[in-house]
Amino acid sequence: MATQPRTGSVELTLGRVLSALFLLAMGAIHLYLVFQGAGGLIGVLFVLNAIGGLVLAIAMVTAPRRFLPTASVLSLLCLAGTLLALVLALTVGLFGIRQQIGGELVVTTLVVESIGTLVLAVTTALVLRTRRGA
Repeated sequence: MATQPRTGSVELTLGRVLSALFLLAMGAIHLYLVFQGAGGLIGVLFVLNAIGGLVLAIAMVTAPRRFLPTASVLSLLCLAGTLLALVLALTVGLFGIRQQIGGELVVTTLVVESIGTLVLAVTTALVLRTRRGA
């Protein structure tokens, strides 16, 4: 007797993989900026962001279903928080630094983090809906 996959398992798997890819892209951008000369407090925060993105990407792909809600919510908060920090740096400044829209990878980062936040929001909703239905 063949077992049928649960409804939404393909969507959930796709969401997990896409979420991990966006977390890795976010981390890679920040690590690249460190290698391009971002130093001081911002450099340290960028390195921590890169490490966090890697850890959360691994968690999104490998976490068992019972830990997936935690991994998903933490990933969403991390990516949305990083996007918020960039928006603040572009508007009112952050840690005494005011970023310009024409700065290195600023537009790319805005696009990656915006889409990544949306993907993680949908994935988190799927995870929580699947958990409630289980």
